[in-house]
Amino acid sequence: MQDTDRRTPRVLVVEDEFLVAMDLAGFVRRLGFEPIIAARPDEALDTLSRSAGSFDAALVDINLGGDRSWSIARELGKRDVPFAFLTGYEADHADIPEDLRGAPVWPKPIGFDQLRSGIRQLAKDCLQA
Repeated sequence: MQDTDRRTPRVLVVEDEFLVAMDLAGFVRRLGFEPIIAARPDEALDTLSRSAGSFDAALVDINLGGDRSWSIARELGKRDVPFAFLTGYEADHADIPEDLRGAPVWPKPIGFDQLRSGIRQLAKDCLQA
């Protein structure tokens, strides 16, 4: 297989705040990943259903316009896509359903260095390819 056969690793960014989504997408792009942005739960779930198995990691805001992102996280889990929750609130795992508490919770705003370290952990399989 030639290097030209490799696809760019993709990261699903689920964030409802436009400027935050653009910042995250820029960081993800700088790290060599292709960001795919979804702003609402239904949009994220639709993107996942149309992209069978093509995400290497996901960054998921917990609060999407008043809706929680639990259904998105569960779908990512079913598809074996590693993900981290993002939150602008104190990272209180008590609010996260028990079946999702194993996922990392990162603060917003998140710095580039923290995101670089975290996303490399999430997407380590595609980085070793």
